[in-house]
Amino acid sequence: MDTLEAIRTRRSVRKFSDRPVEPEKLQTVLEAVQMAPSWANMQCWRFIVVDDPEMKAKISELSYVEAYFAPKGYKSNPSRKALAEAPVVIVACGVPTESGDLRGQQYYLADVGIATENLMLAAHAVGLGTVFVGVFDEGNLGYLLNIPPEVRIVGLFPLGYSQEEPKSGPPRKPLDEIVNYGKWKG
Repeated sequence: MDTLEAIRTRRSVRKFSDRPVEPEKLQTVLEAVQMAPSWANMQCWRFIVVDDPEMKAKISELSYVEAYFAPKGYKSNPSRKALAEAPVVIVACGVPTESGDLRGQQYYLADVGIATENLMLAAHAVGLGTVFVGVFDEGNLGYLLNIPPEVRIVGLFPLGYSQEEPKSGPPRKPLDEIVNYGKWKG
């Protein structure tokens, strides 16, 4: 699959089959993460690959944060089941001290974001699906996974074979609404 096709056809997957992820496909995804660019090539990202069913269930439980979901009317994180049922969950972390800080912006978030986009595109290219899960109880999840407090958890990525055929993607804003040429025009 060529890169532009992967970008156009990648979809978020929340329903996974129980088919295991082959080690060579997982390795390919992790190598794609490894090749991502980062601030001063410091490679501040760290990843935890979880395939133990009990641990995935505990991670799933920590993905519902009432303070975030309840005001929006959700009784559950839409990706909660995916975290428990996907064959693999990849926990993406960043080490802030191994990345830049400029004008009050901590670039570990951008560094990990770039690496995880590689993760999602590589997964799609080898026939796997995933979704970015960004709401979770960071303190308890860090404790569960023995993550040092100075390391930040940026996202969770259930990974596996989709249970369903991918649908067409959601509508995108037109380019003239998101791109300005020369100067900001609104």
